[in-house]
This record gives sequence, C-alpha cells and structure tokens, in this order.
Amino acid sequence: MGSGHYIWAIFFFASLCSASLANNAKINFREKEKKVLDQILGAGKYDARIRPSGINGTENAPTLVYVNMFLRSISKIDDYKMEYSVQLTFREQWTDERLKFDDIQGRLKYLTLTEANRVWMPDLFFSNEKEGHFHNIIMPNVYIRIFPNGSVLYSIRISLTLACPMNLKLYPLDRQICSLRMASYGWTTNDLVFLWKEGDPVQVVKNLHLPRFTLEKFLTDYCNSKTNTGEYSCLKVDLLFKREFSYYLIQIYIPCCMLVIVSWVSFWLDQGAVPARVSLGVTTLLTMATQTSGINASLPPVSYTKAIDVWTGVCLTFVFGALLEFALVNYASRSGLNKANIHKENLKKKRRDLEQASLDAASDLLDTDSNATFAMPLVRHPGDPMALEKLRQCEVHMQPPKRPNCCKTWLSKFPTRQCSRSKRIDVISRITFPLVFALFNLVYWSTYLFREEEDETF
Repeated sequence: MGSGHYIWAIFFFASLCSASLANNAKINFREKEKKVLDQILGAGKYDARIRPSGINGTENAPTLVYVNMFLRSISKIDDYKMEYSVQLTFREQWTDERLKFDDIQGRLKYLTLTEANRVWMPDLFFSNEKEGHFHNIIMPNVYIRIFPNGSVLYSIRISLTLACPMNLKLYPLDRQICSLRMASYGWTTNDLVFLWKEGDPVQVVKNLHLPRFTLEKFLTDYCNSKTNTGEYSCLKVDLLFKREFSYYLIQIYIPCCMLVIVSWVSFWLDQGAVPARVSLGVTTLLTMATQTSGINASLPPVSYTKAIDVWTGVCLTFVFGALLEFALVNYASRSGLNKANIHKENLKKKRRDLEQASLDAASDLLDTDSNATFAMPLVRHPGDPMALEKLRQCEVHMQPPKRPNCCKTWLSKFPTRQCSRSKRIDVISRITFPLVFALFNLVYWSTYLFREEEDETF
C-alpha cells in the first residue's frame, strides 16, 4: 500500500470524526434548549395564571402588549348580511421578566413553543366577530417565541367573519368603512393595555383582489370602552372600501337605459298597430319590474331610499308613461274619428239643405213668370257655397301678417282636424320623453357624484 493511500485513509477518518463531533455538538445544543425550557417553565417555577409585571418589573403597572397584523386576504363583502370575511396573521408581543434565560453567548436566539397554554396569554377577543376559526392544516398555524430578554412573540393565522354596518344611501356609488376591533375581555386598563406596534402595525398583501370593491386605505386607532366593571383597552382598524362601479354600470344602468329607449319605439309605430304597441309596452314594463325586484333581492330591506332605488323607480315610470301614452293616443284617435264622422254628417246635411233651398227658389221663380226668359242672377244667394268661400278669402287677406313661430310652423305640418290629435301626441312624445330622460340623467349623476365626495368622512 502506497503512501498516497495512507493519506486518503487518514483524511477520510478525520472527516468522519469531525462530522461525529458536529452531530454531538448539535445534540448537545438541543439538549441545552430542552434544559433551558425546563429551567424557565418547569413545574413549580412558572405560573401561567399570573400576568407579567409592568414596565421595569413594576408590579402595579399594567402589562403592555404590542399588536400588529398581516392581512392575507379579504374574501367577500356581503351587502345583504352587512359583513365581510378576512384572513390574517395576528401577532402579539409583550415582556415577561420570568422568562429570561442565558443565550449561550448569542448562540440561542430564541426558544419556540407550539402550546400557548404553557405561558401567560393576553385575553384578547374580536368584539365585532360573527364567526372565526384557526387553521390546523397540516399542523396548527401558531407559534410562540421566547427571547433571552423575556420578550414573548405570539403569532397565529385565523379567519374571521366580521360585522360591518353599512350606509347604502349612495349605493352603488358608495364607500364603506368596515372595522376590525380587538379588546381585552377580563383585564382592565389597570392590568393590561394594548398598543399598536410602532412603525407599520398593519400590513396588507400585495395585489389584494376583491371582486366588487377596492381597498383604498386603512387607519389604526384606539377604542377604549368603559363599562360598569371598569375600562377596557381596545384597538381598531378602519378599512375604507370603494365600490367598483363598472360592474353595476354594465349589469344595471345600461340595461335599464336600453329598456327605456325600447319603450319609445312605440311612438314611431302606426297608431292603428294596437297589438304591437300594447305588447311592446307590457313587455318592457314587466322586464323592468323583474330587474328592479332582482336588484332589491340582493340588498337588505332598509328604511331609506337608495340611489339605485331612484334610478330604477324613474326608469320604471318612463316605461309606464310610454304605455299610458299609447292609451291616450288610442283614446284620442277613436274620439277624433267619431267627431270627424259627426262633422261629415253635418256637412252633408247642410249641403242637402242648401241644394233643396236652391231648388225651391228656382221653382218659385218659374211659377211667377213662366214666359220670362230665365237669366242668372248677378248677385249670388247668401247661402251659396262659392260666395262663402270668396268671403272667407277676403277676410284672410285683410288680416295683418303675424310673426312666424317655429313651434306652430312645425305643428302646422299636421292637419288640425280632430282625428290628427293622436298623431300630434306621438310626435310630441318623440321629443319630450328623450329630453326629460336626458335631464333626469344630468340631475342624477351630478347629484350623487357630488354627494359621494361630500359624504366621505374617512
């Protein structure tokens, strides 16, 4: 065996010895961690029922607990139930002088526990919580870190469903403020005080996606409450959500506008097309009513009028007005025809009377002078139609000229007989309905968009 083989054998043996020593050192280090835990948390040495001392070990001072959180997701904001769901990593940090230990010259940075009942814990609860649960897949998502100076860090991942009272007067042009409130259940401010961690107490995950809302900003504040049993420390986070309007524009506003415009088609149909105009009016009215009921089904029954109620109510009124307009047109058409028929019968009767009077006058003249030569009279009979026509033309030429009127000129294109009143109603409706609807849109959008800015109190 050569010298080279001896060298390789010695090197391999030294490597095995060093690895064995490192493993033994690790084992010894873990054993030291166990000894430290047994030393500070052993039986008869630490009582988790007793709260830690205050600042600088002062017994009468309250324990200070610093809180921060990381918002992982906001799954839904329910308008009907007035609640929202959030998943967050919640952290608390406080100092317990009884948990100080030797860090072995900086080698032992902290001790980790997974059992929260082994150390004293603040009795924090979420005051506006409806439902909540911890996450236990694959292992419970919770840990406790104990640092050499006695500082304790508690971290847990939880999902909560929280109440969020909403003001829906400007719905769907509104902003909602939803709060997350945390308070002490049993310890008063004389014993326990919650404080926000300095710096950045609330972090939000990047690219937070909400289907119909946008998280504009958030604000941390204090909300201490006083009861008959004392004053309790409280923290809160106010989240400002802005509703995304594009969804409601596509699903509500544009379809309602289309239904209103479709109802105006009946103004351009012939007044005699009764089945077409009635079916069009009834169909648009029922469709609009169905859409209104569907919108209200997704909202809670409140005692005030919402912005969407004003919009759907006015649109429903326009559709109903178009249906009533046809009823008025049909009535005017029938009454105009009846009056026209009566007028024609009167004219025919007068004409027959005039002809009979002329024949009687001619027969009397022939009887008095049968041998005289008949000549046409130079002056016509007062009842003669041609004489009446010439007299009316003379009166028209003698009247002073009037100034032209645009509206009268436009309306003069239609006959003035009674039977044409229905046509005039249709023509006036073609202009009046769109103008009034455009004016309503101007007032509606200007009013609620400005109120949205004025009512922002965040």
